[in-house]
Amino acid sequence: MKYQIQLQDFLAYIVIDRGLSLNTKENYERDLRGYLLFIETQNINSIEMIERQHIQHYLIELYERGLNTKSVARHLSAIRTFHQYLIIEKISKQNPCDLIETPKLSRDLPEILSIDEVDRLLESFRQDKAGDIRNRAMVELLYASGLRVSELLNLKLDDLHLSMQFIKCQGKGSKERLVPIGEVATEVLELYLSTSRPELLKTPTNLLFLNRFGERMTRQGFWKILKKQAQVAGITKVLSPHKLRHSFATHLIENGVDLRLVQEMLGHSDISTTKIYTSVADEKVVDDYNNYHFRSNK
Repeated sequence: MKYQIQLQDFLAYIVIDRGLSLNTKENYERDLRGYLLFIETQNINSIEMIERQHIQHYLIELYERGLNTKSVARHLSAIRTFHQYLIIEKISKQNPCDLIETPKLSRDLPEILSIDEVDRLLESFRQDKAGDIRNRAMVELLYASGLRVSELLNLKLDDLHLSMQFIKCQGKGSKERLVPIGEVATEVLELYLSTSRPELLKTPTNLLFLNRFGERMTRQGFWKILKKQAQVAGITKVLSPHKLRHSFATHLIENGVDLRLVQEMLGHSDISTTKIYTSVADEKVVDDYNNYHFRSNK
């Protein structure tokens, strides 16, 4: 690729100078590689000669490939950041993205589990095998804390502070936060640590949750556990780790927890991201009124 050096220098910059995660680096690399390959086809002699219309043509091509608005907006964000880096390095004098508006995103409200469905899910686990105890502990902790699945699977023994009923986790951008987990999750974790984890452990490791080989539980492995358990619990909604995170946040707000506190527990840098859960909670209030209030139009 013609602009391979500039791309690799940029990727090193976002990891070393900006402290972004390797997962974010891979996303940038994938999006920018497609963009720069497109630029090579546009008869542009050097990277600093890229203009707004070239980027606009590329975005149109992304739409024509069938990408949705959210994906196109993500590509544009990567392209804009890349050109900002070129200005910092004095390779370009201006950012050709400056006059390009980010596509407007339609924000669908996340589907959540009801409290009854969460109860059914958590009570559906058997407790007679090491794997069953581990699975219950993982799901109980996920709902009690609102962790992202990657945060859950990367937890270490050192991150647990069970006597005070909280955990430490490392979120996006390597930011650490403390999250309370409550009495029930603490008890289930203590059971896992005393009975199940020693049985799963094959070689010394500080990882909290282990698969049957004594290794780190994978995202795919945990997803299969959730999918199977949803069937056992008779839950017809498509269940995912993120849906439990949505449910955690919405149930807290429904019960009057301050939005700023929910923001901190979720690890959101911008409270506007957290505010979507107030919409879910408001929608539930209307549904409950319509279903149960004797003066409802229904």
